[in-house]
Amino acid sequence: MLKNPATKYASFPPIQIPNRQWPNQVIRQAPIWMSTDLRDGNQALFEPMNVERKMRLFSRLVKTGFKEIEVAFPSASQTDYDFVRTLIEGGHIPDGVSVEVLAPAREALIRRTFEALKGAHSAIVHIYSATSPSFREMVFSMTKQEVLRMVVSSIRLVRELSRENPETHWTLEYSPENFTATELDYALEVCDAVTETWGATPDDKIILNLPMTVEMATPNVYADQIEWMHRRLDHRNSVLISLHPHNDRGTGVAAAELGLMAGADRVEGCLFGNGERTGNVDLVTLALNLYTQGISPNLDFSDINAIARDYEECTQMPIHPRHPSVGDLVFTAFSGSHQDAIRKGFAAQEEKTRWDIPYLPVDPADLGRNYDSVIRINSQSGKGGVAFLLEQEYGIVMPRRLQVEFSGEIQHRTDEGGGEIDAKHIWELFSASYLENREPLAYVEHHLFENGETQGIELSVEFSGKKHKLTGEGNGPIDAAVNALASIGFHVQVRSYEERSMSGGGNARACAFMEVTRAEGGREYYGVGMDPNIVTASIKALISGTNRLFAQNAEGAKSAE
Repeated sequence: MLKNPATKYASFPPIQIPNRQWPNQVIRQAPIWMSTDLRDGNQALFEPMNVERKMRLFSRLVKTGFKEIEVAFPSASQTDYDFVRTLIEGGHIPDGVSVEVLAPAREALIRRTFEALKGAHSAIVHIYSATSPSFREMVFSMTKQEVLRMVVSSIRLVRELSRENPETHWTLEYSPENFTATELDYALEVCDAVTETWGATPDDKIILNLPMTVEMATPNVYADQIEWMHRRLDHRNSVLISLHPHNDRGTGVAAAELGLMAGADRVEGCLFGNGERTGNVDLVTLALNLYTQGISPNLDFSDINAIARDYEECTQMPIHPRHPSVGDLVFTAFSGSHQDAIRKGFAAQEEKTRWDIPYLPVDPADLGRNYDSVIRINSQSGKGGVAFLLEQEYGIVMPRRLQVEFSGEIQHRTDEGGGEIDAKHIWELFSASYLENREPLAYVEHHLFENGETQGIELSVEFSGKKHKLTGEGNGPIDAAVNALASIGFHVQVRSYEERSMSGGGNARACAFMEVTRAEGGREYYGVGMDPNIVTASIKALISGTNRLFAQNAEGAKSAE
């Protein structure tokens, strides 16, 4: 039994706004997006990303269309400092992209931050200081005026250092941390002082980030706070109001949307809602919410599977199967009535008309996904637990997307023969589809070798009735094998890889699952390999997936020859 909350928690007081405007507003264009996956998101990981994974995620963010990316807290650790230097010195920051870094309002740390950014083409220096009563009184033991003086002094230093480094285009961002718990008149006083000290103009705007550091109230309260500031800020035409909502109450997306209606220009968050505690606001959901309202988000999610796989592999954080628009099960109908409505909707949908399919607010094809799971998985759901039987009888624990793919094979078989299908026949079909498919390629053997810092492979396969000995190099055995196959025209890329042990002891066998697609992108197909040696199992899985991929298109297989 929960305790009486009234004796322990205080409700958030209402904001007095005469004639508030945000409830009547409509979002008509995408905000400026800022990804903090590499900073706020990274610090929230159980195991922070190494340089390789951070670089991979940075490249994915750039490819997706982010123009502002918070990459590090360089004064907090040598690792973050070195990553900023790697980005700048390695020429990894494209034109038109600004890197952002975070720094507290402290002189030594601000100077260290500018050292890290030396030589950048365009940089956003993000200064923050906590302004709420609890922080002022309990954490810092400072008065309002002492906090204000500290902030103004820090902004003067940033202005001085930026003028000493004119080769970089500098933008100042300031955050009154814990803004939503700060007295509004005091937050306004601090923000106006920052704007005045920096000397913001309409051509050189300052970013005032008003974070919901901890979500403390309903989303409409945040909207009221943003509108209150929006109406009263000095030099409003020289300011970009930025939102940084967290998700402690589970309404971060709603708070961000209402905040944009209240006058904000910019949103900070993470892909798929990563971040401290319950996470930052989910930028993917926000952007695709705009998309389903007919507004271009100015971000490219046309291959959402590739984005999701990069995110999962870089962060080691799984995406929930029910994540809006992206989860593995969101386009899957288990209910027979849902499936019937969806099928009829597809039949009635005409080209060049507005999207209107029951239960599907977004067209899966727009995100690079397909309809197979929508149509097939429910058809299979009444014919027994395929995944359960394979796991119980044969020790095969399939990845979720392989379950969806293989259900199509089962559906085809049951539609032809009718009736039930037992574990033995499911295993036979699984083996024929994934383990014994030898066309157009058949694995023979392989040998690994080292070549300096790269891994090499000599791979023997049968192709077109002849044995071929292929050679490839890469950053590991799988990458080397991919390059070896490319030498005879099979150009593929690996989207995901998983491995599992099927049994213990001396008879242990490895089972590898590999999701592959053509090098130029497109639909993914799974391959499966089994062998006592995990590397061998992985290479067999690669060839299995390649066979399934090219077997779907006879012209593609023929051109590969």
